[in-house]
Amino acid sequence: MAAFGRVGASDGGPSWSGWRDMESVSSAFAKAVTAHREAVSHLAAARARAGDDRPAGFDAAGRADQVRGLATELRRLGTALAPGWLGCPLDGSVANLPTGVQQHAGRPVLIRVGDAVPAADCWFPVVAPFVGAGHLAVDRDARDPAVARWLRGLLLRVLAALPEDTARVATVDGATLGAVFAPFRDLAESAAWPPTATDLAGLHAVLTEAERRIAGAPAGAVPARPEPAGAADPAVLLVCCAALPEGTGRAEWSRLAGIAHAGPPAGVYLLLAGYPPAQLPGLPVAPRLVSTTHLTALRDGTYAVSDPPGPHRFGAGSPGLPVPVRLDPGPPDELVELVCRRLGSSARALASTDFAALMPDRLWTASSIDGVRTVVGREGRGEAVLALDDATPHWLVGGRTGSGKTVFLLDVLYGLASRYSPDELALYLLDFKEGVSFAEFTPTAVDPSWVPHARTVGIESDREYGLAVLRSLSREMARRATELKRAGVTKLADLRTGRPDVAMPRLVAVIDEFHVLFEGNDGLARQAVGLLEELARKGRSYGIHLILASQTIAGVEALFAKTESIFGQFPLRVALAGGGGVLDQLNDAADNLPVGVAVVNTAAGLAGSNRVVRFPDADTVSVTAQRHRLWEARPPGDSPPAVFAGYAEQHPEQDPGFVRLSPRVRRRRAVVGRAVDVGLPTAGFPFDATPGSHLGVLGTSPVGADVLYAAACGLARQHEPGGARFVVAPLVAAADEAADATVAAVAAAGQDCETVDVTGLRDLLGRLAGRAGAAGRAIGTTTYLVVFGADAASGLLAASDPTTYRSGHDDLRAVLAGGPSAGIHLLGWWRTLSRYAADLGPTGGGEIAHLVVLNLPAADVGSLLGDYTAEWRPRPNRALLIDRDDNRRTLIVPYVRPGTLDGLEAAS
Repeated sequence: MAAFGRVGASDGGPSWSGWRDMESVSSAFAKAVTAHREAVSHLAAARARAGDDRPAGFDAAGRADQVRGLATELRRLGTALAPGWLGCPLDGSVANLPTGVQQHAGRPVLIRVGDAVPAADCWFPVVAPFVGAGHLAVDRDARDPAVARWLRGLLLRVLAALPEDTARVATVDGATLGAVFAPFRDLAESAAWPPTATDLAGLHAVLTEAERRIAGAPAGAVPARPEPAGAADPAVLLVCCAALPEGTGRAEWSRLAGIAHAGPPAGVYLLLAGYPPAQLPGLPVAPRLVSTTHLTALRDGTYAVSDPPGPHRFGAGSPGLPVPVRLDPGPPDELVELVCRRLGSSARALASTDFAALMPDRLWTASSIDGVRTVVGREGRGEAVLALDDATPHWLVGGRTGSGKTVFLLDVLYGLASRYSPDELALYLLDFKEGVSFAEFTPTAVDPSWVPHARTVGIESDREYGLAVLRSLSREMARRATELKRAGVTKLADLRTGRPDVAMPRLVAVIDEFHVLFEGNDGLARQAVGLLEELARKGRSYGIHLILASQTIAGVEALFAKTESIFGQFPLRVALAGGGGVLDQLNDAADNLPVGVAVVNTAAGLAGSNRVVRFPDADTVSVTAQRHRLWEARPPGDSPPAVFAGYAEQHPEQDPGFVRLSPRVRRRRAVVGRAVDVGLPTAGFPFDATPGSHLGVLGTSPVGADVLYAAACGLARQHEPGGARFVVAPLVAAADEAADATVAAVAAAGQDCETVDVTGLRDLLGRLAGRAGAAGRAIGTTTYLVVFGADAASGLLAASDPTTYRSGHDDLRAVLAGGPSAGIHLLGWWRTLSRYAADLGPTGGGEIAHLVVLNLPAADVGSLLGDYTAEWRPRPNRALLIDRDDNRRTLIVPYVRPGTLDGLEAAS
């Protein structure tokens, strides 16, 4: 990349670094122009005189020869001043001319702008200083086809002459909607150029970019060759305007004048068509730009050229070139496209990156006190860095299926986890779609590694799990608020600066397909909206950041009244292919994006603040290598994240809470599954002398038998050997395997166990009813009656004894009413609610305080509870835990034995 000399501002006029090397040529050029002026003056005088009126001694033929000789000399000088692409004819003969070799570091670009014709049979090229020296402006815009061709020619000359990766071009076309720059489309498609600005907002964005670059340049700076691709901006920003957009006025003219004055030292140059604009009566006049060569249209289609900026002028007489100039005719579109394909291919190679390139060389070297930031890809040829901090505390990411949304999130999350240690950053990851986007952060049967920053990971999550994660974050935010109040500060950064010993990492919660959490307008959605709004408004002060990703944010009913209060807190928007919905309605920058490209907007989606970013594919090999690198660096004692995989079975023997069950407990529990909550806590009920300490499992699913199996096995583990008696009644064929497994497990725990049929069950209930009716607490062995398919005994239990007139239902209800105080507990599975209600009688089952509902319809659950507002939706591998004593309703993943769900899928 070349380094160009810049304008010095000592007297407001330009002086060029590197110009001394050209002093001899420049001086010769100035002398030649002066001689040309004299020749033109003599020629004009000669033409004005006719025949005998010529002065004595006048030699017309000699004068003509002198003009032709002068033009020949000027052609030679013009070729020396503008070699190769800078001055050659732009036709098919130059198609194979090498690019990027005509310009060297420290020297300004002198470029051919047209031809001067001092006489009918002679001409010479007109050369003006441009990049590295000053600006160019023509007062007609590109609606004139000749100006459009001329503009394309100048752009092609600059791009072909400068070394690759030297110039960034920002184009504006307020007249033809970018058609002027259509032949350069390959450079736009390769991300070497941003999209053409076509309206006033787009012009403002281009001017802002130029002003930002000028403001960031040190005083008197001379930009040197940038670092290798991606490490710095190109040395030159070229603002090329084919036509000023409608509405351009004094404010925009003033900004252009400021850029013209201060731009060259920062490497910013203007190529303007339609400036100054035509003056209309009663309207202000646009200021003339300093450091600019102006071309002014004449009536015959030629142009007057002003003196160039700098110490050298065209001559000592009147200002400007005294000969009219024809604009350079410009190149054919085919030549532009040919060169741009060549440059575009190189630009793609320079702009390309891969997952490994996003990762830092050393792990965990950054501090998150003021926020977290990471490289997500490339913006043009530079690195694209995004931040989660006070300015952009939350992100909204949109993209259709297949747009690369998951890939983008992996790029971001692995980049953050590689820069910040687990003491600086913690991750909460939720995925509501049918995929395994975040499985890369968790241990698996194939690969035991995990990302140590992950606190909880939800894969194909339930809405209830998402709500639980939001509650967990809300509790953590309240805890941090208390800590900040104690320290007398209002922001996490202030606390950590004053108390470096406090471990309080930034928390980043990523929710993919977040709209699923708010589907419908039920109580769960309303709770989630309230928590999300609280986190969005207050989270930044406590170091809690949200990244919400979805295919769309439209049509989410629960968010209708909260759109502004929630999404107004998300200033950074990332729109991938098909994700333009996260941007403002008037911002169409994300239309027709290819996969692997995103529009990043830091103004809540408003047009004029777009950046185009390319992000790499997170290929499996690279991601696995980086995960192992992080895992191997994990702190001592680090434990894997709490993982909730919505599709995963929960086996009792794989639950640490179940495995830890032993007689050394304060209060025995019947465990039935794992709660859909952070950490998947073991779910169950206390079994003691409290009335109603029985378990009822309801639903036709065979999972009911497995729930009884787990509850019985867990209770057997909580008694000393021989301390409990189990009576197992397998009354339906669907429960035979589970019943046999229960008998084996109970016996293995050292407890007495017997099996009865339906008749034995009837007799046993009669004996237990008498025991349950005895006064006082039980003494000795606790009895557990485990009934698989209790509804199968309903007919026999309904029959009354002909002698005592007592039915089996009477005995069952007596056992339920008085059993817990006598050390008798029932664990029963009823397949239908009607049989359950008939067996338990008028109380509607009130004697059983602990219920597990499997696949009962919502209406049946409302009838059971006497509450039709209860929110329940039966679905595979889920159950509703109901504890009447605690008025507790919890969604759980019920315990199953291996293979049970496989059998259900096969049957379906």
